[in-house]
Amino acid sequence: MKFDDISLLLPELVQILIILGLFVQTLMKSETGATTDIGVRWVPWAAAVGIIVSAYSLKTSGSLFWDAYQMDGLSQFFKMAVALGFTIATLNAVNTPTVKNEQRTDYFLFFALSSLGLMLLASSVELITIYISLEIASYSLYAIIPLRGNDPRAAEAGIKYILFGAAATAIALFGLSYILASQNTTYLHILATKSWSWSAAPMAVVGLTLFMVGFFFKLALFPFHFWCPDVYDGTSNETAAFAATLPKLGAVVILIRLVALLKPEIEIVSIMAVLSAASMTFGNLAALAQKDVKRILGYSSVAHAGYVLVGLVAASAAGLSAAGFYSLIYLLMNLTCFWVICSLSRDGKNLLLDDLNGLYQRAPYLAFILAVGAFALVGLPPTAGFIGKLFLLTAAWNRGYNWLIIIAALNTAISIYYYLNIVRHAYTHEAEENIQFEEPRRYSSIWGGVLAASLLVLGVMPEPVFRWMEAAARQIIP
Repeated sequence: MKFDDISLLLPELVQILIILGLFVQTLMKSETGATTDIGVRWVPWAAAVGIIVSAYSLKTSGSLFWDAYQMDGLSQFFKMAVALGFTIATLNAVNTPTVKNEQRTDYFLFFALSSLGLMLLASSVELITIYISLEIASYSLYAIIPLRGNDPRAAEAGIKYILFGAAATAIALFGLSYILASQNTTYLHILATKSWSWSAAPMAVVGLTLFMVGFFFKLALFPFHFWCPDVYDGTSNETAAFAATLPKLGAVVILIRLVALLKPEIEIVSIMAVLSAASMTFGNLAALAQKDVKRILGYSSVAHAGYVLVGLVAASAAGLSAAGFYSLIYLLMNLTCFWVICSLSRDGKNLLLDDLNGLYQRAPYLAFILAVGAFALVGLPPTAGFIGKLFLLTAAWNRGYNWLIIIAALNTAISIYYYLNIVRHAYTHEAEENIQFEEPRRYSSIWGGVLAASLLVLGVMPEPVFRWMEAAARQIIP
């Protein structure tokens, strides 16, 4: 590989250096088994360098490894989003109370490995490469989801995630074999020239549908969502913040590349429209009955997977760019809410709605940050959630699925109840006098404020980010 080729991989190289640093640190054990007192506080700052490098590489283009690995506007946008999410997730997890000190470096190492897999996924344009990248991103999560002290719910969450994940990836691999058998290639740019209608290539349609299942699982799309609320509930708050956000970026970027092969009127897109409607409806209705804040966000994730598919169903540059833009917004919205959860739960326990009572009095800044995150998830102006949903719905209008837009609008109305219920507990309910609360750390309000500000800024000025995403989407549409 030439030096010029290596320069195409700058975001990945930064992530690999972080992984190597953490790996070396895991080897530096004392006789007692504890790691040396280097700590992991350097990781978020090193990850922030990855954001800068990814931003610098936004205009990078080229291909490597026999054209199986491609750098374009879409891949570089999502690599920057992964670097951003990795930075926030590690900053949030620096003081996680449910991971032992001797495990903390290994914990961050798995975070970094999973993020690297997602970066590889963003540039993969060949089905086998996509599959391998998906597994790299997944295996690390299998290891860290059960890490939550002695809480038995964590073991249950780990088992469910592994079993459902193994089943989903097996189905995806089975679908890949159908695609290869019918279309005789695994390269996306060649597959784009093939027919994907049921009448012309039924085996290819079945294969692509099955291959997408692996990514529907990551997206927590109904009916592949069964793991989602239980895993969020069972794993630690900091791990849930990572698992609830970053893997969805990898799923969306591959679904965008796959949907770019299709036309709006063909059968696979119709299947996706039905799944989108079912996911939105089921996720929102199930969230109405929840009292645990993480379970609310879990079922909310199922609903938001349906919203993302609205943009994909449009199968146009505007729709694909809206889906990519919304996935970035979803990353920030969810991480904002999880930031507040982790800041309040200093002992690592799950928060119930009643635990938010009186938050505006004991931590007014965190109450405001939580309100911004909840309003953004609803889709209220002037937050980025509003403009993200607006882009999705307008992109899909008059593309043959207007009924889906109506269902999405109705589901947004349903979601107002449980999101604003979170804010209601924080602002209108008084905390019980006999309950003692720990004072949140000062930096929690500062960094949480940055997250909340980003949602407001993107809500008011979304055009630069959206236009970049739209240009990236136009590059991949045949």
